[in-house]
Amino acid sequence: MPSPTLDDESKHPAEPPAHAVPGRSPRMTRAARIALVVLLVAELMDILDQSVVLTALPAVQESTGAGPAAVQWLTAGYSLTVAVGLITGGRLGDIHGRRKILLIGTVVFTLASLLCGLATGPGVLIAARVLQGTGVAMMIPQVLATLHITFDGENRSRAFGLYGAVLSLANVLGPVLGGLLTQLDLFGLSWRPIFLINVPVGLAVIILGRRFVPESTAQNADRLDLTGMLLSALAVVLIIFPLTEGHTHHWPLWCFALLAAGLLVLGVFLRHQQRRRDNAPLVALSLFRGKQFSGGLSAQLTLGLLCGLFFMTWTLYLQRGLGLSPLMAAAAFVLLALGELAGATTAMKTAGRFGRRLPQAGALITLASMAAYGLQINSRQADLTLLAMTVPVVLIGFGLGMVGGPLADMSLAKVPHENAGSASGLFNTAMHLGIALGTALTALVFFAATGGSSDGAINRDAFTGILWWVGGTLALMWALMFCLPGRANTRAD
Repeated sequence: MPSPTLDDESKHPAEPPAHAVPGRSPRMTRAARIALVVLLVAELMDILDQSVVLTALPAVQESTGAGPAAVQWLTAGYSLTVAVGLITGGRLGDIHGRRKILLIGTVVFTLASLLCGLATGPGVLIAARVLQGTGVAMMIPQVLATLHITFDGENRSRAFGLYGAVLSLANVLGPVLGGLLTQLDLFGLSWRPIFLINVPVGLAVIILGRRFVPESTAQNADRLDLTGMLLSALAVVLIIFPLTEGHTHHWPLWCFALLAAGLLVLGVFLRHQQRRRDNAPLVALSLFRGKQFSGGLSAQLTLGLLCGLFFMTWTLYLQRGLGLSPLMAAAAFVLLALGELAGATTAMKTAGRFGRRLPQAGALITLASMAAYGLQINSRQADLTLLAMTVPVVLIGFGLGMVGGPLADMSLAKVPHENAGSASGLFNTAMHLGIALGTALTALVFFAATGGSSDGAINRDAFTGILWWVGGTLALMWALMFCLPGRANTRAD
């Protein structure tokens, strides 16, 4: 049954959109376009920095003398900090102002990026990466929340379409940019430009964001639920940490003990939020009574699971299974990115007219393309070339590009403005949790089959097995999107 909190909109007065009027949206003003660019650039920096370091890790290790454990924490420390802080970061925006928290997060992220670029040892670099993650956890929820409360009608669909395009491109191009900047060795700085490039971009976001991004707060959120913040952070750590580290340590008993403890703490957190439902909880549980948000959140979790399953194993398949060079493997990612850009552009141009049918079509296109790709892998084996796989790879990207923006748009469309930050934090946390689950499943399905072998035939067979799991994930995501509206969304205000 739909939640009264979501359906009785008159009970949730909210600030009017800064750049839109009810009904058919007028053309975006110059200030609105600049605000949109600033928000999307902030999102681009956030997502790029999750993956840009991957292809630079060998150079980082050689330069800093980092051991295997330190190298692992360069990525794990960042992603874990982001996942832990997203819900709290979203609520801070609701209480203290979404523009204000966005700018504070950008300042933290920019300074941390400078520290990363100047670091000479692994300890300082890991600490700076954790600080980067703290800044990102403050920034990311404000992007979706501000898009949600600022734009309406066709402008809203276009804004979320562009958001989906940026999300898709950043996820795929991060490793490519990391490898390119490291190989260029600008000014003899080796891997350091992958972090230092954030400094001028971050300064631009701070200056323009202060001028053009509208401020907004929740009317009934006057303080932070500190107990809920600690419980949510502890639950996320206890769940994501063992999922991330389990394979490295061959799944010892303590991994399962931490997972069980995490689920227990999650239950305590939910009970605490229920008791505080009328006293500024960290998460408004009434959000989950409406199938549009809860179904969209589940679909987002599934999308993260798909990403965790596919991208890492695809990289290993391209280089080990087909013997492609890192540069040629990067070219395959570029093909996928071009397809995603085309899919996201298609979603943006439809301006939300097709409702859930658009992202569902994207899921089916991706599923069919994955099946064709699997048949091609089986028929050509080691002789499969980059040129031959161009069509299915571009179509896989095209289908995925049709999903991200519309899924975020429709999932958040009925969320009251006063809960926009909290809902955005949950939505982004679902993606991170899905990626962690996908990574854990990769360890059980792919690495268990290869045993760490670099043999081409073994890696090809293991990747074909992964495609079955990816196909099942896509089918589940398609089914979950029936919770989204069949027609264009209406706003929560």
